[in-house]
Amino acid sequence: MIVAQIFAVIIFVGMFIMIVLDKIERHYVTLGSGLLTLIVVFGICMRNGTAILNTLAVKDFFTRDFWYQVEESESSGINWATIVFIAGMMLMVEGMAKSGFFRWLCMKIAFLVKCKTVPIFITFTIMAAVLSMFIDSITVIMFLAAVTVELAQLLKFNPVPMILSEIFCANLGGSATMCGDPPNIIIGTSLGFSFFDFLLNTGLAAGISLIVSVIFLYFAFRKELVTEKGAEVDMSKFPKPSEAITNKKDFLISTIIFGCAVILLVTHSTTHLTVASIGLFIGIVTLIAAGKHALELLKKVDYKTLVFFIGLFMVVSGLEETEMLDKIAMFIEKICGGDVKLMIVIILWVSAIASAFVDNIPFAATMVPVIKNLAAASGTPISTLAWTLAIGTDIGGSATPIGASANVVGTSVAAKNGHPISWGRYCKKLAPATVIVLVISTVYLFVRYV
Repeated sequence: MIVAQIFAVIIFVGMFIMIVLDKIERHYVTLGSGLLTLIVVFGICMRNGTAILNTLAVKDFFTRDFWYQVEESESSGINWATIVFIAGMMLMVEGMAKSGFFRWLCMKIAFLVKCKTVPIFITFTIMAAVLSMFIDSITVIMFLAAVTVELAQLLKFNPVPMILSEIFCANLGGSATMCGDPPNIIIGTSLGFSFFDFLLNTGLAAGISLIVSVIFLYFAFRKELVTEKGAEVDMSKFPKPSEAITNKKDFLISTIIFGCAVILLVTHSTTHLTVASIGLFIGIVTLIAAGKHALELLKKVDYKTLVFFIGLFMVVSGLEETEMLDKIAMFIEKICGGDVKLMIVIILWVSAIASAFVDNIPFAATMVPVIKNLAAASGTPISTLAWTLAIGTDIGGSATPIGASANVVGTSVAAKNGHPISWGRYCKKLAPATVIVLVISTVYLFVRYV
């Protein structure tokens, strides 16, 4: 077992280093590391075929609990529920984007506030948070940043402060629900939490933090949120929101599908439909609605991200099967000595700091079994540790340009349009904002769960 543990750790650390170095595409890194885990750790060192089967978890597809779950259950190995759900939502988002939904929404709001810079700043940052509760923050930022740049050119203002604020609020909004951020999907599907569980716990913390964040970001950027002197808003020059709609029928259908997805997610603790069922249903309905364009939507799905998840789950399973994660949990428990407050501080701030510099998805996947073991060893409710981990990984990623995928996308859109954002400029405003939200979250967790 010791040899297997050593190899499991070597593969895991090597994977993390290669992801950070970003020399090889990350889906190749995790898939290669996952296969090494299966062959070297389980096959050669442990000679345990059962561990390989548990990790691949193909049997999950043929169990009732995978599709319809009455009682909470935990998963291990490849979390196929996460994969199926994300794939379904990707298809839905591509359908919405093709119909012009996101561009229409941005332009509509800009017109409602009469294209005034400060109201646009406030509404766009709040919209980034709200949309990211239901749609992947990468997609939200991709469209918001592009429209922000377009509005900046017409209104003659600097788009960078607005893009940075949208990135921060998108990450914050993503922490509010189970489907808002990939780490939350992993935590929710692994530990059996529902959309409402997240909304009533991390959602409340995100709501409080959003109010404080918008105020902080406004005062941090207020001097930059001014149009050029003498520049007047000529509404006639602006593209009409209706021009963003490429096909009215597709627009209506994609809007209805999005509404169905929200309803299914909100009610899934009552209907007992799992996120895998919801993701599969939404994906199939989107393809049927797309008709002859279905193949086009399938081609646009980000398969690299799905492969990244599969490989990642295999590597983490190597640490789990060799009981390395048990040892990490016991170490944290020993440091805390049963002190729940100290446990919350360690998990929240370590998660946040780690997520600021490395991808928060593998970190969350690694920590889920750790907090399971920690809860069992210390007697602390698993839910308390789950909300702590979710907030830490989601919020911490906002501190640096590489902490979350939305950050990379937002800064790339800005740079592509002639507005490069340096590490210094990014961290100067968003790192303090991240610390403020983490302090608020620490107090919130103490008051509510200790």
